Amino acid sequence: METSSPGGSPLRQRMIEDMRMRKLMPKTRAAYIRAVRKSAKFLGRSPDIATDEDLRCFQLHLIDQGTSPSRSTPPLWV
Repeated sequence: METSSPGGSPLRQRMIEDMRMRKLMPKTRAAYIRAVRKSAKFLGRSPDIATDEDLRCFQLHLIDQGTSPSRSTPPLWV
């Protein structure tokens, strides 16, 4: 079984496994992980406890920075 680095969090490992099951391409996987990392930084906590309102605020933040939310966040955090 292919795995990521042993230092990854259980959430990250689960996300990677789910993306593998969906047969997402490596560049897409990397983009999704990067988007989740950005959201965690914005929220100041793990994205697995993000509320709908948290996601909305993050998307508004992306718009304010000139980034399209649809291109910057994985659907439903994958």
